[in-house]
Amino acid sequence: MLCQLLAALAVMLAAPAAAQGANHIASQLVVPPTVVPGATTMIAIRMTPAKSWHGYWINPGDAGLGMQLDWTLPPGAQAGAPRYPVPQTLVVQGLMNHVYESEYSVLVPLTLSAGAAPGDRLPLRVHAEWLACTDQICVPEQADLATEVVVAKAAAPLPDTFARWEQRLPAPLDTPAHMALSPRGLRLAIPLPASVDLIRPHVFLVEDKIVDYAAPQTFARKGDWLLVTIPRAKFDPRSAPGVSAVLKLDEAGNGVSFTARPGTIPTGGEPLAGIGNAPQLPGLPVLLLAALAGGLLLNVMPCVFPVLSLKALSLARAGESEAHARIEGLAYAAGVIVACLALGGGLLALRAGGVQVGWAFQLQEPRVVVLLLLLACAITANLLGLFEFAVPGLAAGSSPRSYTQGAFATGLLAAFVATPCTGPFMASAMGAALLLPVPQALALFAALGLGIALPFLALAFIPALRTRLPRPGAWMNRLRQVLAVPLGLTALALAWLTWKVGGAPFLAAALLFALLLVLALIAAGKAQRRGGSARPAALLALFDAVACIALLPQPSASAAPVSSILDPRPFSEARLDAALAEHKPVFVWMTADWCLSCKVNEEVAIERAETKAAFERAGVVVLRGDWTRRDPAITRYLTAHGAAGVPLYVWYGRDGRAQVLPQVLTPALLAGKAR
Repeated sequence: MLCQLLAALAVMLAAPAAAQGANHIASQLVVPPTVVPGATTMIAIRMTPAKSWHGYWINPGDAGLGMQLDWTLPPGAQAGAPRYPVPQTLVVQGLMNHVYESEYSVLVPLTLSAGAAPGDRLPLRVHAEWLACTDQICVPEQADLATEVVVAKAAAPLPDTFARWEQRLPAPLDTPAHMALSPRGLRLAIPLPASVDLIRPHVFLVEDKIVDYAAPQTFARKGDWLLVTIPRAKFDPRSAPGVSAVLKLDEAGNGVSFTARPGTIPTGGEPLAGIGNAPQLPGLPVLLLAALAGGLLLNVMPCVFPVLSLKALSLARAGESEAHARIEGLAYAAGVIVACLALGGGLLALRAGGVQVGWAFQLQEPRVVVLLLLLACAITANLLGLFEFAVPGLAAGSSPRSYTQGAFATGLLAAFVATPCTGPFMASAMGAALLLPVPQALALFAALGLGIALPFLALAFIPALRTRLPRPGAWMNRLRQVLAVPLGLTALALAWLTWKVGGAPFLAAALLFALLLVLALIAAGKAQRRGGSARPAALLALFDAVACIALLPQPSASAAPVSSILDPRPFSEARLDAALAEHKPVFVWMTADWCLSCKVNEEVAIERAETKAAFERAGVVVLRGDWTRRDPAITRYLTAHGAAGVPLYVWYGRDGRAQVLPQVLTPALLAGKAR
């Protein structure tokens, strides 16, 4: 113990000597060959850190200290504000620092008196203090630097070193940027041509204590505007009338400097990938595994249950022969993957066109919901035996070609209905797909489809699993009738959703067309049982479906009323900012009526008396975002938090820090956050 105390004392006594003598960051005052009276020229303080040591930018970040300069100049001379090269980011134990880990030069504008006489040699002195650090220790250092400048009538050419140092300075933007400061964060619109390449950009603010330095910064492009969002510092600083900053463009040290004043921030924009203080996205192999696992888990998520009945009959009949089983497995997987690629490609195309949409965007369209309603009614009628038709994947005694077509169609339908909700693993993968380049994003959508189809593929290619299935027989007809129940319930759920997304008149019209469709299919069934042709009735049913989409009234613009024991306010960024400005905890709850995972969470964890009591005790503000219909503001919020769809739950503490909660909630989790 005594030895440790003596060692610590030795370090403390040695530190000042080190600072006065051999600094860990060597410094040198460098001036041009000649200086013209009355003109402004650049002088430099060259800093050379030793290995593993670093110095700091003018704003050091969460920790550190910028360099302090105390000049002694000739009479009439003036030194301007130091100009720093573009810094680097360094995160140590969760703290973000703005540093230089290799040689750097701080340029200082120097203006001599107009009365200085050519030929004079004028002394320059500066007392410099700075902090030199490693990952483990920091040492305050100082130096008294001195040199002299030669006054001349004309300036001599500058050495190449000065040209290199000036190239490392951030280039100033001529046009000011716009800013909007709220309790949640700082939003910037920087006028930067779309042709300028960005490789892991980062914004360094000169002003201190405004933003959370270590928090990820999000970037998006909209034409010649670069849109940046930086979370606020955890304490609430005063409003800033403007900010000065440096935008790092790449890892080579290129950057631009700008000033920002309060103004309008464009909405939307195309998010950029691979950005922020550290790689925000895992590697593509990890994301592919997450998408695969997310698709696999969708098979047991509540939102997939309506299509499980379709799979059940296909799986049972797949025991007829190994060849048919493999054909069905591959065709079904192909259908699922094609549907996921089509949905993902459509999503990416719409977003590239500036439309604010997210995952499951198809169910935000009322007419798409009505089409699913008609399809559910038709399949239910078929399973009840009201008419005979090769329902996707359910036809018995068909040729291999029929098996292939039926299984492929079943895969299309399964993916279309199953993908609206996001589950564990899937959320991060689909969120990343919105930021990655198109080929990688499509690979994630394909992996999602493969995950959904994986159980079916396993049964198709592993005989030991297929032998556990019941042998085909008359029981399959009875099972069809039993499975008509969940399909009928699905039709009722879609009718309810039609009311939620389109209103009562829209629902009434949809139900009328659904009734006409079922009557046409019943007529087709009667013709089949008499041995006649069912084609006229089938064509009538098809005409009914087409007429339904063409003749449906306009959906209601207003959303159906929401009943909740938490009495949430409708989500808006203004309401969120107002609550955070009052230092209140906030629970942001993003949901949709077509998302069964959302409804399960609401029943199990959110709409509970204990949750309500805990929130009331803590004064929690609840903001509910209804994404049943398309809402650009909610889509932007989802994208900003790396989510492609709902559910999304975000908790804001009294300090304004945001935390994304798990997609599977419990009452204990919510009550614990409110304590």
